[in-house]
Amino acid sequence: MADVILSVKNLKKYFEPHQGFAESIIGGGQKKKIKAVDDVSFDIKRGEIFGLIGESGSGKTTTGKLAMKLLEPTSGQIIFNGEDVTNLDKEKLKDYRRKVQMIFQDPYASMNPRFKIRDVLEEPLIIHKIKASVEERNTMIVRALEEVKLTPPDDFMGRWPHMLSGGQRQRVATARTLILNPMMLVADEPVSMIDLSTRAEVLHMMKEVQKKLGLSYLYITHDLSTARYFTDRIAVMYLGRIVEIGLADDIIDNPLHPYTQALIEAVPEPESGKVKIIKELPIYGEIPSPADIPNGCRFHTRCPYAIEACKTEPEPELMLDGEEHYHACKRAHEVKEEKQKKSRVERS
Repeated sequence: MADVILSVKNLKKYFEPHQGFAESIIGGGQKKKIKAVDDVSFDIKRGEIFGLIGESGSGKTTTGKLAMKLLEPTSGQIIFNGEDVTNLDKEKLKDYRRKVQMIFQDPYASMNPRFKIRDVLEEPLIIHKIKASVEERNTMIVRALEEVKLTPPDDFMGRWPHMLSGGQRQRVATARTLILNPMMLVADEPVSMIDLSTRAEVLHMMKEVQKKLGLSYLYITHDLSTARYFTDRIAVMYLGRIVEIGLADDIIDNPLHPYTQALIEAVPEPESGKVKIIKELPIYGEIPSPADIPNGCRFHTRCPYAIEACKTEPEPELMLDGEEHYHACKRAHEVKEEKQKKSRVERS
């Protein structure tokens, strides 16, 4: 475990459903709890970029907030740097949040529009009571801006957030996390609200910073194309649980769970110089409500390969299949053979 910086064990987060005004007066039957995260376990190694992917409603953002201690878990354990941080007092929680910082999805909403960029970067130093002179703080701010390639720093320190592009704002948001010298960053869809033309630049900058400073990342996204470029390992979440986990290239090149296969097939591909957008996806329907999770395999309601056993037998646990590659599908190899046969027939 010395090689692991963050370990999440059997993590659960259940929310109580909201009660309407009429229901609060009339009363009624007990509502089912919303199982946003339902028994999730994974480890993040030191210096590793760990990707958590899945469609909206899969529970990946809630998992990130639990790791950041922005939400308290219903049950389970969070171990950071060898220490149990599941339940922390106010002082230890503040210390933990200094070591584990978060890059939020929206660079437009994640900073105070009334603050100049210098003030945005100085705020964490004030909150965490970093005792330093004005000159020392300016040196820290300049260094952080240089780390994220906003140079010369003096050109940016006096600007307001609305004067920056989306990519520049996300660089400032990254600099704000780096100024406290964290050990780990939780990046929640950090490029989803940035123009396509600048996404690769921002991800490249984040990767350079990670290598230079030896940081670990929990990278949350629905975009498999960026996950392959950016991450070392990938965990695929569906309806609150991890259904496949392994090395990034192995997950993309050799997906074993039907849900992972569907996500990969949904990625647009270049075709004859154009982008092929419309595809016939192998899954159908919407993701079920986390308040009403299906029996058996929770993916069977949308899976084209589901059989009766998938609906009636207990939910499959993660099974090792190859080096560091785990999946939770009883029919994984049968499905793979079926797809290969179909592919051979189509080619012939």
